[in-house]
Amino acid sequence: MRDIVLLGLNHKTASVDVRECIAFTAEETDRALMMLRENPAIGESVLFSTCNRIELLMAVDDRRAAVAIAKQFIAEFKKIPLSRFESSLYLYEGDDAVRHAFQVAASLDSMVVGEPQILGQMKEAYRKATLESTSGTILNKLLHRTFFVAKKVRTETGIGDHAVSISYAAIELGKKIFGDLEGKRVMLIGAGEMAELAVDHLIRNRAGTITVANRTFARGVELADRFRGKAINFEEIIDGIKDVDIVISSTGATEYVLHKNQIKDAMKSRRNRSLFFIDIAVPRDIDPGINRISNAYVYDIDDLKGIVDENVEDRNREAVKARRIIDEAVIGFRRWYDTLEVVPTIVSLRGKVEAMARQELEKTLGSLSHLSDTDKRAIERMTSALVNKILHGPTDFLKKDGCHGNKSASLDLTRKLFNLEENQ
Repeated sequence: MRDIVLLGLNHKTASVDVRECIAFTAEETDRALMMLRENPAIGESVLFSTCNRIELLMAVDDRRAAVAIAKQFIAEFKKIPLSRFESSLYLYEGDDAVRHAFQVAASLDSMVVGEPQILGQMKEAYRKATLESTSGTILNKLLHRTFFVAKKVRTETGIGDHAVSISYAAIELGKKIFGDLEGKRVMLIGAGEMAELAVDHLIRNRAGTITVANRTFARGVELADRFRGKAINFEEIIDGIKDVDIVISSTGATEYVLHKNQIKDAMKSRRNRSLFFIDIAVPRDIDPGINRISNAYVYDIDDLKGIVDENVEDRNREAVKARRIIDEAVIGFRRWYDTLEVVPTIVSLRGKVEAMARQELEKTLGSLSHLSDTDKRAIERMTSALVNKILHGPTDFLKKDGCHGNKSASLDLTRKLFNLEENQ
């Protein structure tokens, strides 16, 4: 039976410069899944890649071999030496891998506990895996259970109350810098989900003019129209920066969107007015060298870790309840997982007993030709009922009692007692 293994790194184990080196774009994720599907050592796989984590969830026959292959695969796919990120990796197996998946989906492992985006990101990762046929019986069940547990946690605890996100943390950082965002002019670079969330928080904090720069101009216009802001082309960013106070960037670009030399030239016309950049993208959008320019300040996603949210204590109290729900769910999933090993023996046992009963029934009925069809059907029903009653005890033992002791020994004994080896 395949083992569940999870290999990954996140904001707790790896700095942003390491994470951005091995972050997978949507197109890379599709390609990686196709390659993993062809690797016999990786039975099933789902790949998560977000701002704060890159994780490979697998169901494998040989854990040690699969982990070694997965590490090398990431290094070769991303064209970086394994030594660059291996020390940042964590490995979970069995129940620990299941628990980790549940905790991630329930946002207990997020940079800010309670943020809602991760569940949608995991669902999208699973959708890609199903399209590429890399998720099978085990991971399908695990991910469906994961989504159910995440919903249960959000419904039955207050962990989602006053929920925060990286975008929210970015706005909180802006408030710490300025004391008050009212009237502050903001430029958003990128018009994705992160930008949308940032806009909501900016409006609540009565920010001034909000400018949206997006590679797809129509999408920028769409977002700007929602809050009476204005959209500009990507090529106009440097000119626009001359008039804003804060730049929040969250694109999916693989290279810097803003470089030191560009901002150095733009700062000349600002007359020493401070300009703050908040980079919530991975890979980073903003050249950290900009920090060396006078009156220009760059904060990246790792800097957001230091933001103290007033709801932390409440969320942490709710997280205790959430972990109880998760622990119960891990036990439930383990029960299902254990049946995967038991089921073939139960099926084989039932098949053998039913075949014997059918053979004896045919012999008996063949010598009782005087019986009516009604009587024959009654004997058939009685035979079926006897088979079910005989099998009830062994089946119940294998599904429940046998799993609490030495399961392998119980299965081996059952196969020997009923001479099932020939059927395996």
